[in-house]
Amino acid sequence: MAEENQTKQVTELTLVGLTDDLRLQVPLFILFLLIYFITLVGNLGMVVLIRNSAQLQSPMYFFLSNLSLLDACYSSVVAPKALKNLLMEKKTISVIGCATQLYFFIAFGTTECFLLAVMAYDRYTAICKPLLYSSIMSHRVCMLLVVSSYVLGLLHSWVHTEFTFSLPLCQPAKVNHFYCEITPVLALSCSDTRVNRSLIFGLGGLVEVVTISAVLASYVFILAAVSRISSAQGRYKAFSTCTSHLAGVTIFHGSILALNFRPGSDSSLSTDKVFAVFYSLVVPMLNPLIYSLRNREVKNALRDFVRWK
Repeated sequence: MAEENQTKQVTELTLVGLTDDLRLQVPLFILFLLIYFITLVGNLGMVVLIRNSAQLQSPMYFFLSNLSLLDACYSSVVAPKALKNLLMEKKTISVIGCATQLYFFIAFGTTECFLLAVMAYDRYTAICKPLLYSSIMSHRVCMLLVVSSYVLGLLHSWVHTEFTFSLPLCQPAKVNHFYCEITPVLALSCSDTRVNRSLIFGLGGLVEVVTISAVLASYVFILAAVSRISSAQGRYKAFSTCTSHLAGVTIFHGSILALNFRPGSDSSLSTDKVFAVFYSLVVPMLNPLIYSLRNREVKNALRDFVRWK
C-alpha cells in the first residue's frame, strides 16, 4: 500500500540537466540550438532532395531518405525539451511525458540499428549480386524491410517502457539526466530493478549483436567480392558506395556501446551525459554530412535541385 501511495504521488519528474552552472546554460543553449537546426535542415533536406531527384531513385537512396527522416525524429524527441530546460529554472516533465519520451527515444534508436543493417544488406546485394539486384531489392521488398525495422523498434521499446513505468517511483523524483534515459529513470524506483537491468543488457545486447553481426557478415562478403575485381579502379568504385555507410555504422554503434555497455563507476554520470549528447544530438547531425560529402550523386543532385529552384 505504501508503494502504491508513493507511485500515485509521483506525477511529475524533475530533470537535473547537464549542468548547474548558470554561466554555461546560455552557451549550451546556443550550441544545442545550432546543432538541432543543422540536424533538421540536413536530414529533412536530404529527404526532400531524394524524393525530388530522378538521379536518386534507387533502393540505396530510399533507405537513406528513411534514415534521414528517422534521425530528424530521433533528435526531436530530445532536443526541444533539452533546449527549453536550459532556459527554465524549473526543469520538470510529467510521468506520462517522460514515458512518451523514453518510448520514442528507444524506438527510433532501435529502428536505426535495424535500418543500418538493412542498408548493409542492400550494399551486399548491389555488389555481390548485381544482375539480380533489381529483382531482389524491389520496391515491395524495400518497403517491407523499412516497415519491419520500425515494427521491431516499436516492440523493443514497448517492452522497456512497460517494464520501467510499471515500477513504483519514489520521492524525490529527480532524473539525473537532461532527458528521460532509462537507467536514470530506473534509479527512481522504490523496488528491485534487476529484471529491468537484465532486459537492458539482454534485449539491448541482442539487438546490438544481431544488427552488428548482419553488418559484419554483409561486409565480409562485400570484401571477398571486391578483392576478386582485377583493377584498382574497379575495386575503388565498388567499395566507394560503402565507406559512408561504414562510417555511419561505426559512429552510431560505437556511441551506443560506449553509453550503455561500458563498466559503470561512481564518477560515470557526467561521462554518461557527454556520451548521451553525442549519441542523441551530434550523431543525427553528422549523418547527412557523412552520406553527402563523399557522394558524387548526392552532390550532383543537390546542384541540379538548386539550379531548378
